[in-house]
Amino acid sequence: MPRTRWVQLALMVGCTVMLSNLQYGWTLFVNPMHAETHWTTAGIQFAFSILIFLNTWLAPMEGWAADRYGPRFVVMLGGVAAGGSWILNSRAHSLQMLYVAAAIGGLGMGCVFGTCMGSALKWFPERRGFASGMIAAGYGLGAAVTVIPISHMILASGYRQAFWTFGLLQGAAMLFLGVFLSKPIAPVVRTAPVARREFTPAQTVRTKVFWLIYGIYLMIGVGGMIVTAQLGPIAHDFGVDKQTVTLLGFSLPLLTMAVSIDNLANGITRPFSGFLSDKIGRENAMLLMFSAEGLAFLGMSAWGSRPLGFVLFAALIFLFWGEIFSLFPAICGDTFGVRNATANNGLLYTAKGTSALVVPLANYLVTATGSWNVVLLVAAFCSLGAGILAKLVLVPMRQRLLAVDTQAVIRPAFL
Repeated sequence: MPRTRWVQLALMVGCTVMLSNLQYGWTLFVNPMHAETHWTTAGIQFAFSILIFLNTWLAPMEGWAADRYGPRFVVMLGGVAAGGSWILNSRAHSLQMLYVAAAIGGLGMGCVFGTCMGSALKWFPERRGFASGMIAAGYGLGAAVTVIPISHMILASGYRQAFWTFGLLQGAAMLFLGVFLSKPIAPVVRTAPVARREFTPAQTVRTKVFWLIYGIYLMIGVGGMIVTAQLGPIAHDFGVDKQTVTLLGFSLPLLTMAVSIDNLANGITRPFSGFLSDKIGRENAMLLMFSAEGLAFLGMSAWGSRPLGFVLFAALIFLFWGEIFSLFPAICGDTFGVRNATANNGLLYTAKGTSALVVPLANYLVTATGSWNVVLLVAAFCSLGAGILAKLVLVPMRQRLLAVDTQAVIRPAFL
């Protein structure tokens, strides 16, 4: 049993590594796509919003299927859809086709990421922060490994060839890894304090605590989703996208270096933050990380027009934003139980999709104001507000809920 769950975790991390480019590699394609097709940036970014929206809003149904039938088929289906979406992107000669590909990709992302996250919470009920952090780390670190080869292929062969090649490789890898996934085995348990009730999805959405967590997720999600999709356009408008940056003896185009470092920071923070929240509490970790992210947005607004400033503050934004993908699944499992963890976390995960709807709106706000500063300031305000709400409002609300539903429960004895 101990060996089984660690092998399963490794397989699921591998799946999310292969998935990550759908979200975190997207920004590399925006400017080349705009240059070749002359589609508007807002029109191109609407595809990103579709991708994230469907990824998250289909997650509750995909989670229900994974909870009932196990992760294997759901992840395999997701791998085919995720890889196929990039292959369709390579053949898209209209925005409508780009949007169809995004919808298929959204289905695939939800099947893979949501299923792996929920299964990890079940395999590691006593280490939810760490387990969710490892799944989320794969989702962030995968793009860090492939940013440079994707950038080189775009320059050498065009963005269409890059979509086709990496879509095929990533989809095949997820399909293969998914074959070996198995349904989590109910562990033998010993005493530990967690929620007594196992909330069904219908019960979860009827609690005030769920909607407060959802609102906090929305507030912190907005800024990160904007920067994830718009890093290339932001660099272009700041006038630094064509510059070369040298760090530690390595010289790379600014955007390539920024995306590489950002995804590395985005991945590393996830298991660390999950582990930290296991030790100091979920809300305390949220206050610390979300406040730091707000300061990073302010730094980007003030110094983003300088190449080193842009690279530094972009990295800090991702460092202090990536932890949401470990903190929120963990607090969801803490509060609503693990029996329906995949479906319940899928419900909460829809907040990410809702926040993605703001991505194209940011372009219109920049057009109206002539600067990214207003967008960055709004993101800073939302991040700081999310941290304050988590500490001052969410803590007492969760305590009241858990005061009714907490009992001594069982920890896995196979540690």
